[in-house]
Amino acid sequence: MSKYHIAQLNIATLLAPIDSPQLSDFVANLDRINALADNSPGFVWRLQTEDGDATGIDYFGSDKIVNLSLWDSVEALHNYVYRSAHVEIMRRKKEWFQKMGEAYTVLWWVPADHIPSIEEAAQKLSILREHGPTAESFTFKKAFPASSELASVPTDTWGGECPAT
Repeated sequence: MSKYHIAQLNIATLLAPIDSPQLSDFVANLDRINALADNSPGFVWRLQTEDGDATGIDYFGSDKIVNLSLWDSVEALHNYVYRSAHVEIMRRKKEWFQKMGEAYTVLWWVPADHIPSIEEAAQKLSILREHGPTAESFTFKKAFPASSELASVPTDTWGGECPAT
C-alpha cells in the first residue's frame, strides 16, 4: 500500500445559477456520477456537504463549483475521469460551464493519512497557474511520482487531453 494518495481539485464556472433550468440536467446527474466515483477502484474520499455533493461550497466564488477528491493512484483517478460514465458528463460541459482561461484542475500528492482542505487545494492550483506543472502541483498531461517508491511511474503523461473535448 502506498504512503501517498493523489489529491485532485477541479473548479468550473457556471453559465447559470446551479438551480436554473439550464443546469437541471447537470444537477440531475450529480448523485449518479458521485456514486460512480465513490464506488470506483482506487477512490478514497471526496469533499461534500450534508447534501452529498460540493455544489454549495463557494470558496472560489458563487458562480463556481468545486470538486476535491483523493485517490490511491493517478491511474485510478484517470480511469474514473476518462474511462467511465463520467465522460458522458464531460462531453456536455459546454452546456453548463464557461470555458476557463487558466488552469482549473490540479493534482498533487498527500500523505495517505491526510485530507486536504479547500485552502490547500486553492494554493496548489495557484502554484500550478504561476509555475506550470512541478512535483508540487501538476496535471494529468505532466504527472509526477509521489516519491522514490513510485520512481517507475512515467512522468510524461496519463493520456493528455480529455477525449470528450
